[in-house]
Amino acid sequence: MREIALKAAIALVICLTMAFIALPIASLFLKNSPDAVLRSMNDPAVKDALRLSLTTSTLTTLIVILMGTPVAYVNARFSYFGKEMVDSLIDLPVIMPPAVAGIALLMAFGRMGIVGQHLNALGFSIAFTTLAVIFAQVFVSSPFYIRQARTSFEDVDLSFENAARTLGASRIYAFFHVTLPMAMNGLISGAIMAFARSLGEFGATIMFAGNFQGRTQTMPLAIYTTMQGDLDVALCLALILVAISFLIIALVKNLTRRMYKNVRN
Repeated sequence: MREIALKAAIALVICLTMAFIALPIASLFLKNSPDAVLRSMNDPAVKDALRLSLTTSTLTTLIVILMGTPVAYVNARFSYFGKEMVDSLIDLPVIMPPAVAGIALLMAFGRMGIVGQHLNALGFSIAFTTLAVIFAQVFVSSPFYIRQARTSFEDVDLSFENAARTLGASRIYAFFHVTLPMAMNGLISGAIMAFARSLGEFGATIMFAGNFQGRTQTMPLAIYTTMQGDLDVALCLALILVAISFLIIALVKNLTRRMYKNVRN
């Protein structure tokens, strides 16, 4: 009887947890008709936010890959003074409140910021521009790629690199022709997670870039704005983000499954 009661209690907890997560998501679909979604898709706020979000998130992901891959590889393969500090600094944006990240970026790159004041003197402004959106997204999403990339490089057996070096390959050649292909699934998974994080960024963006339609108003900011006037538009944007989130989860799970399958083989 105790075992049956325990199983029933566990099943109840699982059902309640799943219901708590699924109900709000299902409500987005139940509270919005397909006709309303189609009408809202033609709204300028939806088009501008979707275009801006996809463009900035794609650029952000490319920047994160270019910046983060060397850092992840070095941290995975080498030991150096201050490595733990570097790792902690990389992880800091993950736990930092988004509003704090936005203020920090403003104090660094705003018109009166430490770096921004010198750029402003040269006639170059970052804050409250589309570039500021990318800065904010890179800041908050880079840890997701770097952490996954480092794990992927660590999972590649060092003996493969050493074998390539023994056969006369340079370290760079071994990296691009041995290590990188073997870690590719994990790197792609990390890039997808970074893209997802940048796509959903809100706090740092609104603090550092503002909320200007067509220039800095990404989809999360557009949801915040349209909630005050047109709920259908807000729900439409929310559904788009939910659909993208489901797609991202499916891609990451598939890549992770393939990665572990390759490791076992």
